[in-house]
Amino acid sequence: MIAIDEHRWDDLAQYLHPEFRCLLVHTGEVFTRDAWIRFNAGYPGFERLVVEDLVGEDDASACRSHVTSRADEGVLNFACASFARLRDGVIVELTEVWTDMERQAPAGTRVDRTAV
Repeated sequence: MIAIDEHRWDDLAQYLHPEFRCLLVHTGEVFTRDAWIRFNAGYPGFERLVVEDLVGEDDASACRSHVTSRADEGVLNFACASFARLRDGVIVELTEVWTDMERQAPAGTRVDRTAV
């Protein structure tokens, strides 16, 4: 993740298995190793990726990251949950779930706290 935060795109392939696949759950997109590196390197306005939680054991790990990018409307904040599987010491499978941190819960999906 440090290579991503530091925009060291040419370093990413060494961490990814040749059969690497990434699924973005929220869009249904699937990327190969080279396509995923290009996607990240070309993401408009990308600034930072900070890992906030990381757990793992054996050949599996999960992390929660805070990602920022810059757009015409200012800094955009995203949360990302990533789930990785390893093979031969590198990531072979990655599943990511992204959300815009400024989103509000849909109307009617939360308990009215004023009534509690």
